[in-house]
Amino acid sequence: KMKRIGLFSVVLFFGLQTFAQKEEVKWLGLEEALVLNKENPKKILIDVYTNWCYYCKVMDKKTYSNPKIANYINTHFYPVKFNAEQKEDLTINGKTYKYISSGRRGYNAFAVALLEGKLSYPTTVFFDDKAEVISRLPGYLDIKSFEPILVYIAENHYNTSNWSDFVNTYKNTF
Repeated sequence: KMKRIGLFSVVLFFGLQTFAQKEEVKWLGLEEALVLNKENPKKILIDVYTNWCYYCKVMDKKTYSNPKIANYINTHFYPVKFNAEQKEDLTINGKTYKYISSGRRGYNAFAVALLEGKLSYPTTVFFDDKAEVISRLPGYLDIKSFEPILVYIAENHYNTSNWSDFVNTYKNTF
């Protein structure tokens, strides 16, 4: 009887641990997001980062790890993490983007195209459901400033109101 109680306790403990795990952003590759977008159109959020970027890591740790931010992103976007210095070729709509060696560090040509030559990290890029760029936002975004941006884009407020009017009336809920 003691063995059963012990086993039950272990199962219950791990079950609760699994249940208690925080919501996390379910990052995709860009090609995967574009395929999913064709099947079920949704906006795409691209986090453009590098491995050495301090504020990229802070944004991962503080902003993207917030369960409400993660849940909102997973619900309304196809989230993509894109390493601007990735060495693997990337083919989008039949065009191949290659790694370009430059000094101590290089960059992927897709990062240059995506960021219009302004290589700044982190940069958050939003695509509409037709995979057209809505906005590029360079710099670290904390939870308080990121929430209204997500809502503004996800709920199409950018089509009906300008940013300053929207943000002046927006009440954070996350």
